[in-house]
Amino acid sequence: MSRWCRSTGFDPNRGQPLPLDPPLRNEAGATVRLGDYFGKRPVVLVFAYYDCRMLCTLVINGLSSALGVMNLSPGKDFEIVTVSFNPRDTPASATAKKAVYLERYTRAGAAEGWHFLTGDQPQIDRLTKAAGFRYAWDADTKQFAHPSGVIVATPDGRLAKYLLGIEYGPRDLRLAIVEAS
Repeated sequence: MSRWCRSTGFDPNRGQPLPLDPPLRNEAGATVRLGDYFGKRPVVLVFAYYDCRMLCTLVINGLSSALGVMNLSPGKDFEIVTVSFNPRDTPASATAKKAVYLERYTRAGAAEGWHFLTGDQPQIDRLTKAAGFRYAWDADTKQFAHPSGVIVATPDGRLAKYLLGIEYGPRDLRLAIVEAS
């Protein structure tokens, strides 16, 4: 077993609250709190760093594909919050990544309902730990080793469902969002 298998993965913390108060930065560079995206609707939470050459792109592509055939809409029925776990990512890299996915996922409301955030290491650590998302920096490849999946949280910020892998059945994602609401 490689050293990365032991130090990366999801530790599902279903029912546990996420910290909603850490300051992060949105694509425009404004300081926001994670809680700004909670309160009204369930949230699909994605941990991905924006210059990932492999797995993060596959995770977001899989989410985008599932979203494309669902009859629920971001900004209306749920929010999507993508948080970079790389403290070197910037609002500019978040803006670029968001643009790529808004070009692919063109549903009305997507621009207002899909958020790409960055943060500093203490806030990232607090959030990833609460979500049970374990990752590690691999100095040899100059990449992060990390698990693949998305998390659905309730409107009040409790972890409800983990969908693992890089492809998500639209029915499974829809059901997770409906149950979390």
